Amino acid sequence: MVYNPIDCHALASRTASWLADNGPDSDVVVSCRVRLARNLEGYPFAPRLGPERAQELCSSLRGHLVDAHLDGETWWVAMGEATPVLRGLLRERNLISRDLAPEDEAAVAPGRAVAFGATETTSVMVNEEDHLRIQALAPGFDLDLAWERARAVDRYLEDKVPLAISPALGYLTSCPTNVGTGLRASVMLHLPALSMSRGELAKVFTAAQRTRLAVRGMQGEGSEPAGHAYQISNQVTLGRTQQQLIDDLQALVPVIIDFERKMRGALLENMKAPLTDRISRSLAALRTSRHISARRALNHLSLVRLGLHLELVSGPRLELLGQLSQQVQRGHIVALTQAEGQGESPDPSERDRLRASYLRRALGQD
Repeated sequence: MVYNPIDCHALASRTASWLADNGPDSDVVVSCRVRLARNLEGYPFAPRLGPERAQELCSSLRGHLVDAHLDGETWWVAMGEATPVLRGLLRERNLISRDLAPEDEAAVAPGRAVAFGATETTSVMVNEEDHLRIQALAPGFDLDLAWERARAVDRYLEDKVPLAISPALGYLTSCPTNVGTGLRASVMLHLPALSMSRGELAKVFTAAQRTRLAVRGMQGEGSEPAGHAYQISNQVTLGRTQQQLIDDLQALVPVIIDFERKMRGALLENMKAPLTDRISRSLAALRTSRHISARRALNHLSLVRLGLHLELVSGPRLELLGQLSQQVQRGHIVALTQAEGQGESPDPSERDRLRASYLRRALGQD
């Protein structure tokens, strides 16, 4: 079934299963993602694809993706028809990239779309940097599950459309760094304890670089860290098998998990009183603020999550904190307040007021 247009308020109100479910090592690992870049034979790469051919390719892929029944049902959104609020929601929910749907509405290229499943664990972007970007998510540290989900969609599409493959190089992609497997695997980590020590966090970055992995912010390439969340992913796919790329992360991430847990233990042993005070003040700020920015809200939510894991505070459920980490972002705040008669595009100061009000209600203080 295809849902278009989408009820933005309803979408913003629900939590994706990969964020709501507790996966392995969920005290440190938020989620895992596997993304596959694929292109069709007979078409120029997306950056050189003219408007008419882009629309033609998009139309031909829509039927296949809808028939794939991603997660049971398929939602299809053409970027040219999506409102700015919906595009913002899809970016913040990690269903699309900023390249597929930039904030500047005039920059949205023809023939761009996304198909995603009702549980939001699987999505396929059409005509982003490549003709197809298959993405699968899993909660916690479960790369194998994310890989199986992505591979299932990949196999389905291989039977439906001719993919551009070189016997010598593998899958051909628009960006040379993706040639070969076309696979990017990433793990989203919550590292509040390591973030309190720049020197210790720098060791994580160095270890990642030595194993040819990249460390980025929560929204991926080009984004700044917020809420002590960091995304670690492979950088090069040529000359490596898909399993080797997965294994690189499988080897490093447990080391970082152990490092973060040891730092949390050290904080608990040596700085319990000031840490408890800091976390309590963050919870109080979320419950009482009248204006709050998204970055401040994410940082406070991160500390409260740390406090719950260390049993230093009680109150909100971890599932609620995960949900709020999405809902405090710009597109979600606009979508969630529209039902209350708020304007389409509130200015930054008004968004900060609406965000604070939403947090107070969510945390039972209004």
